[in-house]
Amino acid sequence: MTCEIQKFVQYMREIRKTSDNTVVSYERDLRKMNQFFQEQGIEQVSQITATGLNSYILFQEKMGRKPSTVSRSVTALKAFFHYLQKEGYMEEDIAEDLKAPKVEKKAPAVLTREETVRLLEEAKGKSPKELRDSAMLELLYATGIRVSELISLKVTDVNMQMEYITCRDGSRERIVPFGAVAKLALEQYLQEGRPAMAETGGTYLFTNCSGQAMSRQGFWKLVKAYGRKAGITGELTPHTLRHSFAVHLVSNGADLHSVKEMLGHSDISTTQMYARMTQNRVREVYARTHPRG
Repeated sequence: MTCEIQKFVQYMREIRKTSDNTVVSYERDLRKMNQFFQEQGIEQVSQITATGLNSYILFQEKMGRKPSTVSRSVTALKAFFHYLQKEGYMEEDIAEDLKAPKVEKKAPAVLTREETVRLLEEAKGKSPKELRDSAMLELLYATGIRVSELISLKVTDVNMQMEYITCRDGSRERIVPFGAVAKLALEQYLQEGRPAMAETGGTYLFTNCSGQAMSRQGFWKLVKAYGRKAGITGELTPHTLRHSFAVHLVSNGADLHSVKEMLGHSDISTTQMYARMTQNRVREVYARTHPRG
């Protein structure tokens, strides 16, 4: 089964041009599925049945895995077995009727504007690392891009004169503007911070202290550390700044289609979540402050 999984991963990368994060997630879930069936003495994909797939889903639920985790696994299985049927490895798509558990969607964590300012101000400083950290945080909040896109940026992806960056997710490419504050932070970093950190001829915009490309884990720790210094007690991840970017734009009157393009969403329904969050917040403020609320 390992061979089929590898071919599927290659197909997703090279033919479907799926984002790296999705491909890595699918491969991880399929390897777990493979391990489950190997322990049942099943080595070939042709030996797997629809009943067997349902048993695997029940196994995950009994192991206490979150509904969101099981649901993601179902998505990977559906994509994989549809590919196997399409390519002739199997006569039928045995995952076609596979049901994912209902996932209760909770509103993502969002910083208030005051918390955002406190977080961004904590990174201000003159050392190369502080200049880098400030530029990364300011750019992330200014553009709402994903962490994977932030750490993958090349120096040539930044147009300082026109104030925009070019983001790439798989085969997709989009232009995202940034403002004056992020521009100033980037200029200071490029002039005074990056030359002291990046290797000669390095192409990545943001590097670690060894001059290598920043990692997701490294940036996650960076955000957590500044969050503690800023006194932010709620949930805080790099994605929190992406959500905050979107909510703050929508609450200030930005149209959803523009926000959708900047975030790189493929479907407007995903972006509509931020409008609902803004409306709910307005209702809460009204009920709390109006004399007859």
